[in-house]
Amino acid sequence: MKKNESSLTSLVSAFGRAYHSKYDTPKIFDDFIAKDLITQQEYTDIRENMIKGIQFFNHEIAKTFQDQPDEILKWITQVQLSPTPLARAAYCENVLFHEMWLGAKQYVILGAGLDTFCFRHPELNDSLEIFELDYPATQDLKKVRLANANFQIPVNLHFIPMDFTKEFTVQNLVDKGFMPNKKTFFSLLGVSYYLTKEEIANLINEIFTKVPSGSSIVFDYAGDKLFEEKGMSNRVQNMLHMASVSGEPMKSSFTYDEMEKMLERSGLLIYEHLSPDTINNQFFRNRTDYLSAFETIHYIHAVKE
Repeated sequence: MKKNESSLTSLVSAFGRAYHSKYDTPKIFDDFIAKDLITQQEYTDIRENMIKGIQFFNHEIAKTFQDQPDEILKWITQVQLSPTPLARAAYCENVLFHEMWLGAKQYVILGAGLDTFCFRHPELNDSLEIFELDYPATQDLKKVRLANANFQIPVNLHFIPMDFTKEFTVQNLVDKGFMPNKKTFFSLLGVSYYLTKEEIANLINEIFTKVPSGSSIVFDYAGDKLFEEKGMSNRVQNMLHMASVSGEPMKSSFTYDEMEKMLERSGLLIYEHLSPDTINNQFFRNRTDYLSAFETIHYIHAVKE
């Protein structure tokens, strides 16, 4: 991934969260701070680009709402852009709070982007150490945005600039104050699809090399039908196409058995697995808008034995 692309990805994700916080109800995941980390011009530019791109996503919607740009934006955001980022963030943070109740003292966010957890939960400043890992350009962007929005970086938030998919070691964390003997919770959201199966296996193995039993991770992954499933309004194929033309093609998909065996080799057991149907029932049930769980995307909570 190129530096500017990593920043753009973070901005688009923040746009989706900000849109959901402002316009959608009921809330799946209310990131009420996301709007503060993107400028009004960036919000406007992303909005206009989404609306102009409707012909790519859905000709029928483009025709039906040709004079209603806000409805077009709603359709693209709710169908294509937001479902997975919103639901996986909600699931991940639910698990995190449960793990804290069970004794987790450290939270490592792999691929943090413009994550706002630390700033949405200042009450945890004295009880949870948070380590954000991402590309240097993305973290530099985030620091600028936080400063512009008058957010002070708390002492329990630690930025670790790196391409963790290629050079992760526990020592990189230790150098920033990480305690490998303390129970830790990891998140790896929106990353696994872009790695090969070998790269994912190596990363997870390295992550859990030194942390104690009971440490765990939440991540999302693509099921084995990723490259066959079209999805609602062809959104799965659209996702694959957009990833490919951006220079970051999706590389991996798993059966449940493959995932289970890969995790077992690193000493992890699957504590909870959410299929697309389960995700839809848990986070999108009884909605009257376009939001629904993305086909082929699964969530895993795995725990070190």
